[in-house]
Amino acid sequence: MRQQASFVFGSLVFLLLVTTNSWAAEPSDPETAIRLMIRANAEKDLPALSRLMAHDADIVSYTVGGRKYVGWPDFEREMREEFVNAQKIEIPITELKVWTKGDLAWFAMEVDYIRYVGEGSAVKRTVLPLRETGVLERRAGRWQLLSWHESFRSAQLGGPLASPSAAAGAQKLVTTAPASMPDVSGDWDILEVEDEKRYKATLDKSGNGPYTQQGGRFVTTKIENRLWQGTWYQPGNDREGGFEVLLSDDGKEAKGIWWYTRVDTRKNIPPKEHGGTYHWKKVPSSPASSQ
Repeated sequence: MRQQASFVFGSLVFLLLVTTNSWAAEPSDPETAIRLMIRANAEKDLPALSRLMAHDADIVSYTVGGRKYVGWPDFEREMREEFVNAQKIEIPITELKVWTKGDLAWFAMEVDYIRYVGEGSAVKRTVLPLRETGVLERRAGRWQLLSWHESFRSAQLGGPLASPSAAAGAQKLVTTAPASMPDVSGDWDILEVEDEKRYKATLDKSGNGPYTQQGGRFVTTKIENRLWQGTWYQPGNDREGGFEVLLSDDGKEAKGIWWYTRVDTRKNIPPKEHGGTYHWKKVPSSPASSQ
């Protein structure tokens, strides 16, 4: 696996960077506050983010992969890492709806979190299609983000940007009805998108098994509502990490992300800070193997 893009995606993709003059007045409405947060993240302005986010010690927020933040310090630490690792960040908003009642507001938003890592001809571009929801409160006349939750959109996961209208038409809600665990056993062709690196995995029904890259092995930790999560280990180059992909409706494809948690002796790599995007395709079984 390639050490490249840094995903925060505990990256609450809310952000904001504003010029000094723009802070002369507080945002007069919650939508303006949200857009300022987006701008701050894109322009890597942590003080601006801090200003528009509440720091209550008991506030709980969630990002992709079940990543959980309690209070401000954990989130601040990961955003500092993200801002150092990403050469450039772009966060176009494709959809935003805000509701307000008194001093409370809540929103639903879709964005594309676009990261550029590297320099010159080696720059790599990664797109994370995300869906955001959250709650804001007006405190002393200032709108602040309290709690938020983000997840991948089911369409275009890890793929190229689509126009807002095309993306909206392609998206499907993930069912919340109880479902049996999909059978992911068999051979999978795996593509690491940014480097066009290809290899094969052979998995059992639990989603565990070897793959043909540095003697690697996948271990599945959870599959629920088509969201497939797990870990990987490569003894060939002494690296390990995690992955999260979204299965297609027919269970024959999966798209998502992978990241490092350890490289050689370096063990303090924050989850989703360095990695890339995946595209998995299940290899059809031959008639002989299905008998």
